[in-house]
Amino acid sequence: QVQLVESGGGLVQAGGSLRLSCAASGLTFSSSAMGWFRQAPGKEREFVATINWSGTYTYYGDSVKGRFTISRDNARNTVYLQMNSLKPEDTAVYYCGASGGVYERVERYDYWGQGTQVTVSS
Repeated sequence: QVQLVESGGGLVQAGGSLRLSCAASGLTFSSSAMGWFRQAPGKEREFVATINWSGTYTYYGDSVKGRFTISRDNARNTVYLQMNSLKPEDTAVYYCGASGGVYERVERYDYWGQGTQVTVSS
């Protein structure tokens, strides 16, 4: 059974930083692309970042480029999202997903975690 478990969310002031983690089990993590998405109340799930199986390719949504960094540790079956210079508009539930390739579209992801709340105060 595939499980993705996010952690690291919380409340932070604007301009601050957080690092999210997503621990994976039940899948061949080292051959899976991973992605981070977010969903604010009343909005659709939005693409944040994706990383290929080896960590050599990353791609970001326009709203987070230059502020967020996705990385992975295949030895720990974990993908990370380092979030710097946070803004109130970054407030959302953040989800990690596993896919066969690096995609921006929600429907291309096969597995999802339960999400972790990030709240940025102004």
